[in-house]
Amino acid sequence: MNISTSVQTDDATAAQASAVAESRKKAPAWARFFYACTDRSLELGGGPRIATVQWAVNFHKIVTAFLIYGMMVHYDNYSMAAWVYLGLHGTYGYAWLIKDLAYPNAWFEKQRMTIGGIVYLYAGLVGWYWLMPWLLIARHVEPAGFTVFLAVAIFVLGITFVATADVQKNLTMRFRKGLITDGVCAYTRNPNYLGEIMIYSAFALMASHWIAWAILAWACVTTFFPRMLVKDASISRHPGWAAYKTRSGLLIPWAFFNGRAIADLCRRRAM
Repeated sequence: MNISTSVQTDDATAAQASAVAESRKKAPAWARFFYACTDRSLELGGGPRIATVQWAVNFHKIVTAFLIYGMMVHYDNYSMAAWVYLGLHGTYGYAWLIKDLAYPNAWFEKQRMTIGGIVYLYAGLVGWYWLMPWLLIARHVEPAGFTVFLAVAIFVLGITFVATADVQKNLTMRFRKGLITDGVCAYTRNPNYLGEIMIYSAFALMASHWIAWAILAWACVTTFFPRMLVKDASISRHPGWAAYKTRSGLLIPWAFFNGRAIADLCRRRAM
């Protein structure tokens, strides 16, 4: 290789590195703030880290069904709406446990929490989810039939997104690292969070109260979106990021609505 060719190669490499650096941007400051709050909360109050995040979250999933049924007994509410809500929110916890047994979240398994961290987790986020069934059951709300249908449909689609995304991620990462740009991740970079938001939107629909939507909004602002944006900043280092970002949504798979997903499917079938 002569000197001229070497210089051209070095220039090309430098240009490629510069392009990657430009495409990789930091997450917004507010997202990094809430992300850091979550991490620091694990050791809140100091002392021994007595349990993993996995244990704290799974305990919440286990007791939710019993808590909802306890509300039904306490308020003498055995309406169809109450039973449907129990069937949705109560069984979701056990669907989560099955998923966790099959392909657990590595971060949940690894990170341990102090007593203060567990209190913060429940008081700052997951404990508020229990207010949704209370809003339905204590107020003896009877949602319209269409509302119940919509809630069940959104819940089923949401749990499908969560389970499918976790299966794909788990199996793919066993064999290769890098971006996952196909399957359920083809048009949304966060199918897991999309599914979670859909699931809790179904519960909020059933609760039929603005407080339920405020709880979901709080979870989105303090947890879901910060983690999505920080993850985007992290995976932007991988080759192919710019193209993947262009054709996928942060959360919403817009290609499902603008016809591009159907066009891609027809193109694949024609090949």
